[in-house]
Amino acid sequence: MRAASYDQYGGPEVLTVGEVPDPPVGPDTVLVRVKATSVNPVDWKIREGYLQGAYPHHLPIIPGWDVAGVVEAVGPAVVTGVQPGDEVWGYVRRDDVAHGTAAELVPAPERTVTRKPASLSFEEAAAVPLAGLTAWQSLTEALQVGEGDRVLVHAASGGVGQLAVQIATALGAEVIGTASPANHDLVRSLGATTVLDHAAGPVSKQLAEHGGRVDAVLDLIGGDALADAPEQVHDPRRIASIIDPETVLGLGGRYVFVRPERDHLDELGRLADEGRLRVTLARTFDLDEIADAHLLSQEGHPGGKIAVRV
Repeated sequence: MRAASYDQYGGPEVLTVGEVPDPPVGPDTVLVRVKATSVNPVDWKIREGYLQGAYPHHLPIIPGWDVAGVVEAVGPAVVTGVQPGDEVWGYVRRDDVAHGTAAELVPAPERTVTRKPASLSFEEAAAVPLAGLTAWQSLTEALQVGEGDRVLVHAASGGVGQLAVQIATALGAEVIGTASPANHDLVRSLGATTVLDHAAGPVSKQLAEHGGRVDAVLDLIGGDALADAPEQVHDPRRIASIIDPETVLGLGGRYVFVRPERDHLDELGRLADEGRLRVTLARTFDLDEIADAHLLSQEGHPGGKIAVRV
């Protein structure tokens, strides 16, 4: 099969695309014929070698965590009901970093994939799982957002932020987002009632002109925004961050580290099929262009998700 891979850490230039051995089908594995994957910031951080302390790494590494494709085969112990020919999507995270999703075939642990929502293309579906699960688990588990809550989402125009705004709105919350002025209209179109400029001074002071404090804060920035969070929210226990565990735990809030969860993917798929979750693709690359896709992510602020067609 063809796959992207690298056998040393470094810049986008270490990525190559070529033939590698087909993966085996383990007992509890769903072998997926990949139609699309995506590039998230974690991909280039791993490629640069920044996360070697977080997971065991085994070079050469095939990058990628998100997948959308068609089931090729299932192992004999798979009990979730997916069958060859089913369209699936997932966040394929294992306990080590080696065999990612930027390949024609991906051996996905069955806990990581479920049936793809019919309303999304493969490219759109591939852009959701990691970012969507991060947003879902932050809002529903860490922050317990519900009907009538006022929720502040920092970096609301980013990959996680765009999905978080829509999910919080679907949960019945009033959403206030932060973004650069050029992205204010986009964030409003996703459901935010108010959008603040994160570069225009402390957000807590800006909130004073927009109804005062909020019930929950989702921090996707860290730094000054996270340090200011106790002044933004009524209860510091309802601060969640995906950026800085030490700081947010010190504030009394919650750190969120996304995990594969089929039921949560099914909830995201339901929202998509109901028309309440849409995906903004900044650009779609072919597999042979994956180095360019990594570069676009690494440069920052692509304006949406980055998909890679396999």
